[in-house]
Amino acid sequence: MEFRDVVARRRMVRSYDPDRPVPPEIVDELLRHAIHAPSAGFSQGWAFLVLDSPTTLEEFWTATTPPDAGPPSNWLRGMRSAPVIIVPLSCKDAYLDRYAEPDKGWTDRDEARWPVPYWHIDAGMAALMMLLTAVDNGLGACFFGIPPTRTAAFRSAFGVPESHTPIGAITVGYRAPDRRSPSLRRGRRGLDEVVHRGRFTPR
Repeated sequence: MEFRDVVARRRMVRSYDPDRPVPPEIVDELLRHAIHAPSAGFSQGWAFLVLDSPTTLEEFWTATTPPDAGPPSNWLRGMRSAPVIIVPLSCKDAYLDRYAEPDKGWTDRDEARWPVPYWHIDAGMAALMMLLTAVDNGLGACFFGIPPTRTAAFRSAFGVPESHTPIGAITVGYRAPDRRSPSLRRGRRGLDEVVHRGRFTPR
C-alpha cells in the first residue's frame, strides 16, 4: 500500500471481528515499527505491554472500567471485541538519565529544563507508528485513554511500576462494521485554517 493511502485510510476503528485473531507476526511488526519512532537524545524511554489472551484482555477491561459504570455501551462492546491491546508506556527517568550523560550535560536532572514532556510525546509517536502499520496490514486500530481514576488499578493488574506511565491504549484487530463517530460531522479543518506561513495570524 502506498504511504499516502495508509494516511488517507487511517481512522479510529471501534468494532472488531472477534473470530479473526491477529497473526503474531503482524503484532511483532507493529512493535518493530514502534521502536523506530524518533526519541529525544535517542533515549527510547518507552515500553509496550501486549495483551492478546482472553484472560489478560478481560483483566484490562475490568481494571480500566469503573465498577459503577453500568452495562457496557455500544462503544465499549465494540472495543472489547478487539483481540489485541497494546499499551504504550513512557518512562521519564530514561530521559532525565540520558540528558545527564556527558554529551548532554544536564547533570541536575531538572525536569524544568524540558519545554514539554518529550517522554510522553515520543511514546505518542511510537503509538502513531503502530496505528499506521495496522492500516498497512489491513487491520483496524483505535488509540484511547485510560481513565485517570483507573490507572492505579491498571498498574496493579499488570505489575506496571510507577516509573512507567500508560499514555493510552491501542486496540488492534480486523474491522467489523461500525457506526462512524458523530465527531466526524465537525469536518476536517483545512490548511487555510491551521497553517501560518511566516508569521502567526489570528483567525
